[in-house]
Amino acid sequence: MVLGTAAKASDFSEPWKNADRALVIDAYEYNSIDWAELATDKRIVGFINKASDGLPPPYFCFGGETDVKLCKALWKRYAVTRELFQTRKVVAKALGLKWGAYHLARPGNPVEQANNFVDFAEPAPDDLIALDIEGIDPTQWMSLGDAEEFVRQVHRRLGRFPVLYSNGRTAQYIADNRYTYRLLSRLPLWYARYKPDIDVHFPMGNWQGYALWQFSAKANCGRFSCPYRVPGTPNDIDVNVAPMKADELRQQWAFGGLIDVPPDYLASIPVPIPREAGLAGKVTITYADVATPPSFEELVAVLGARWEKFRGFRMPVVKTVPQRPSFGIVQYVAWMRAARRTPEQLDAAFAAADPVNTASTALDHRRQ
Repeated sequence: MVLGTAAKASDFSEPWKNADRALVIDAYEYNSIDWAELATDKRIVGFINKASDGLPPPYFCFGGETDVKLCKALWKRYAVTRELFQTRKVVAKALGLKWGAYHLARPGNPVEQANNFVDFAEPAPDDLIALDIEGIDPTQWMSLGDAEEFVRQVHRRLGRFPVLYSNGRTAQYIADNRYTYRLLSRLPLWYARYKPDIDVHFPMGNWQGYALWQFSAKANCGRFSCPYRVPGTPNDIDVNVAPMKADELRQQWAFGGLIDVPPDYLASIPVPIPREAGLAGKVTITYADVATPPSFEELVAVLGARWEKFRGFRMPVVKTVPQRPSFGIVQYVAWMRAARRTPEQLDAAFAAADPVNTASTALDHRRQ
């Protein structure tokens, strides 16, 4: 599945003021929500809720009394957060809203974080899933290399890709290094920037537009001024705009594809584990990327297209070039090597010309 996220020029300058543009709410566990009030805003199409945060806390607690209390508190918070997540999912879907979940990426095993996210969110096929990368400092946030492995693991388990949530600085870094991060740079972009205009700031690269733009949050929404106020929510709720109408967003919801690249190029296989390591236990399975070989039809199509360009090559016709019914690059090279001799010698040089070896400089070396 290939996804395009091109946006019109007007979608980079306060598009939320356009009543035709769909809106999406995203929240975490501490946002209070009056669902009855929120449902009165018919522009709101979807609701994305925070799911997992890094790795899950340990279920078994060890150590001193303080360590055990902290461990149990973390597990209780995790359990309550998950219950709230599932409750909000039921309510949002009952109100006709599209549902989504995001994972806050932290330092640590990316495969285990991906498994934690999938197990926590339990996403339906039509639920949006997203990876939240807040920065490029690997001591505070998941490294971009690990983020690519996170995405691969999600794809292995669900057969689709998450949306990438990122702020302007991080998204620009990924766009500038898109040949290094070939996967992250091709995920649909959920862009966070709290400015009225983003045209000159948008991280152009593989991205020509955004899937969602988080334009309003606690950072720019207060008591006296706010880009958009959602009924039934406090000022710290995050609001996003889509570059499309409500019906179009419902059709594209969940996204799940890549921009410009088919998903099969991400094929991977598990790296073999040595027998000794397997017997020792506690082995983390890693995966190696495999370049999917092109099909015969793809080879024919590519070579055919390139041959057409080569076959259409014609040297500029000037007075010094011999007039021949067919005079292409092969004949031109032979003519140059023949040093513009008599017509008979020129015909002999043409007949002896090797189309495969026209780029060889052996004759020129001998002449020197």
